[in-house]
Amino acid sequence: MKLKHLTTAIALSLGVTAFAAAEDTELRWGMQASVSSLEYEAAQLAADHVEEATDGRVVINLFPEGQLGDDRDMLAQVTWGTLDITYAQMGRIGDWIPRAGVTQLPYVIRDYDHIQAIYNSEFGLGLREEMAQDYNWHPMAVSYFGTRHTTSNRAINSIDDMDGLKLRVPNARALLDFAKYAGASPAPIAFSEVYLALQTNAVDGQENPLPTINAQKFYEVQDYLALTGHMAQDIVTIVSEKTYQGLSASDRRALQTALDAGAAFMAEEVMEGEAELVAFFESEGLTVTRPDQGPFREAMQPLYEEFQAQIGDDRLVESIQEL
Repeated sequence: MKLKHLTTAIALSLGVTAFAAAEDTELRWGMQASVSSLEYEAAQLAADHVEEATDGRVVINLFPEGQLGDDRDMLAQVTWGTLDITYAQMGRIGDWIPRAGVTQLPYVIRDYDHIQAIYNSEFGLGLREEMAQDYNWHPMAVSYFGTRHTTSNRAINSIDDMDGLKLRVPNARALLDFAKYAGASPAPIAFSEVYLALQTNAVDGQENPLPTINAQKFYEVQDYLALTGHMAQDIVTIVSEKTYQGLSASDRRALQTALDAGAAFMAEEVMEGEAELVAFFESEGLTVTRPDQGPFREAMQPLYEEFQAQIGDDRLVESIQEL
């Protein structure tokens, strides 16, 4: 009798828990960005939107500053369903789905409009479907994270001025290749050491998005900014497929609207900030040059051919550029 009563009590308890879970959902959003970053601000905006839209039924808790690991760790957690949401770049997905790496190649993505066109193209939709089916990654929003440009201690008026330039780049294949094919000498120095390396002329220049150049005050130890525009960066909000399937239809719509709002906010802030920063750098004494990007793009052709040979599609770069 006692066992029967205990079983009934457990069943009732589980039923109450299941009912509560259906009514209230807490989601975890992990990111490497700090609490002062635009990524965090956009995520907080989305969290506020979805909580308001669902009358508090869906709450998103943010875990910034790599609390839950690096980007690979968090993507793995999203696959398992132990983490609900994280950020990633389309090109980063190339580590798992090789053709996605095309979006990380220099001079393939032009701007935010192009990012959106790629994301919603046949290529992008196929990639997103494969991400969901094979890795439980459900991309729900895409934004713009800035375009990378080059600072240096000598003027870069054309690609010829890159010849022999000792250029600090991250230890990432696409950016090492950019420096190499542009004629510079790539120097993969740790990010924390870049300011001192520029200050002591251990390197001649570096490349980063304008907000990073500003935040790290690289303009203090450089004389020139060349708008090389070699890599426009996307940022995708990825939700666990398990989490997505566990939401009601109305909560899915609320989450989609909230994530779109966060993505739009981030893109607008970045674009406005970029325009203002060029003027700011000039006011700080930097000479801003605008070299013709055509020869840079042509110099990347061997890189494109190598990439396309690896994935077995000799028109992928061209088809993405044409979107």
